[in-house]
Amino acid sequence: MSILVVGLSHRTTPVALLERVTVSGDALVKLLHDVQQDENVAESLVISTCNRVEIYADVDRFHGGVTAVIGLLGAHSGLPQEQLARHLYVHYQDRAVQHLFTVACGLDSMVVGEGQILGQIRAALRLAQNEGTAGTALNELTQHALRAGKRAHADTGIDRAGASLVGVGLTLAERVLGPVAGRRALVVGAGSMSSLSAATLARAGVTDIVIANRTHERAVRLAESVGGRAVELSEVPAELAGADLVVSCVGAGVRTITPEMVEAAVRDREAPLFLLDLALPHDIEPSVRVLPGVTLVDLESMQQAGLGADVEDGGRAEAIDQVRRIVAEEVTAYLEAERAALVTPTVIALRSKAAGVVEAEMGRLMSRLPELDGRMRDEITQTVRRVVDKLLHEPTVRVKRLAAAPGGDQYAEALRELFGLDPKAPDAVSRLEVEG
Repeated sequence: MSILVVGLSHRTTPVALLERVTVSGDALVKLLHDVQQDENVAESLVISTCNRVEIYADVDRFHGGVTAVIGLLGAHSGLPQEQLARHLYVHYQDRAVQHLFTVACGLDSMVVGEGQILGQIRAALRLAQNEGTAGTALNELTQHALRAGKRAHADTGIDRAGASLVGVGLTLAERVLGPVAGRRALVVGAGSMSSLSAATLARAGVTDIVIANRTHERAVRLAESVGGRAVELSEVPAELAGADLVVSCVGAGVRTITPEMVEAAVRDREAPLFLLDLALPHDIEPSVRVLPGVTLVDLESMQQAGLGADVEDGGRAEAIDQVRRIVAEEVTAYLEAERAALVTPTVIALRSKAAGVVEAEMGRLMSRLPELDGRMRDEITQTVRRVVDKLLHEPTVRVKRLAAAPGGDQYAEALRELFGLDPKAPDAVSRLEVEG
């Protein structure tokens, strides 16, 4: 089996199209199972965020897997495959591994180095585990990628070099509003992005933070964590009138802030209103941009303007180079370990066969020499076993080392051929390891 990734992201796809492909909730769960149940696929995991939709699959055939995944992605998005194909990227085996590690380390984000992607990958893995679509292959791959991402953020300045989307939005807000310290902000939503937004606003000195959410209890918990207050989602129109800065992060596919709400909020005010829409699908109707005194920044406008680089510090290039080296090291370590693991069942099967030969030959010897006492029998048996172990030691150590290199599976195949191993024996060992 081999790892395949099929996806699209802000790098390859207009946000308007990406918005139509993004899946969440029950639709995401269904996509997970639909992919995993295809005859070409053994395991599946889906990363769906505001910047990317990527399907990871453990497949037995490349072409069959690609065809199946693209077909299912098209079916779930309602988009023709020809339209999707222009924006999709496909990575396989080593390239798929490298891509996931690059994503986990923040190098493929809209704002390089943002740390939210680690939480999003972790959530994707947890969902796949809970739904039973991620097995040994995707579990081990994703866990290693997460460790690589943690290392990248801990060992380099990538967090400082690449501000989060919220940080970029706040910088843009200050260009319109001036310093945000002492301002009033409205955050719509109470999920991970909303929590990050609220925390970022609080650190920037925003003194009045209002949290609006469909589930009021979650809004209360988030508001308490930043010293703000919580309101019902139905109170958003009234709260807009007094807000200087609004951040919306719901992404439920329904406009939470309409032109009518915004028009009413700015009708009798002179101060500007800054709206930051970090949701996909969009929360705020884009047409509010034409209203006087209103500035709307969303993911699409960030993408089109290439925003992010201008708010990063001078250590950006050095930090990115450091992270690229970490990605290369971690990918190499993972691939070497995976290749070495492929030969382990064959080595075990070889040693098992050798032990069987020793037992059979010792049995024949004892039947011909019944006069040998127990101590002598044990001594002879131990001597023969030591000879066999010494003969097998060097080739098994070497084959494990050679197997870590690209094409290393050929050495395991050579062992099976040279020693006449049952082709099914290594598979049986693998099954025992998984079941144990």
